[in-house]
Amino acid sequence: QVQLVESGGGLGQAGGSLRLSCAGSGRTFSTYAMGWFRQAPGKEREFVANIGYRGSPIMFADDVKGRFTISRDNAKNTVWLQMNSLKPEDTAVYYCAARYRVISRRWDEYDYWGQGTQVTVFS
Repeated sequence: QVQLVESGGGLGQAGGSLRLSCAGSGRTFSTYAMGWFRQAPGKEREFVANIGYRGSPIMFADDVKGRFTISRDNAKNTVWLQMNSLKPEDTAVYYCAARYRVISRRWDEYDYWGQGTQVTVFS
């Protein structure tokens, strides 16, 4: 079982940067593909980025490609989402999620979820 805790959310100015962290517990963290998803008020949860359990492959949603990066350090049981060139439409609750071995863009295929962290981008 994996427990996930996100941090690093908050207020960000349009054009600025924020870095989200997701700390996982358990010795099996390195066997899980990790994903970041977000949900804005009144909208469905959507895929943002993911990373394979060994650090590849990596995938991004089209609207964050070139602005966001994802990375992980299995020795630290942590995955990060670096968000640059922020836009007001990036405002959402961001969740990290873990899926055993297999990477996916579908949120309903992930096994474990963090509690979420709010990101608010103002212009």
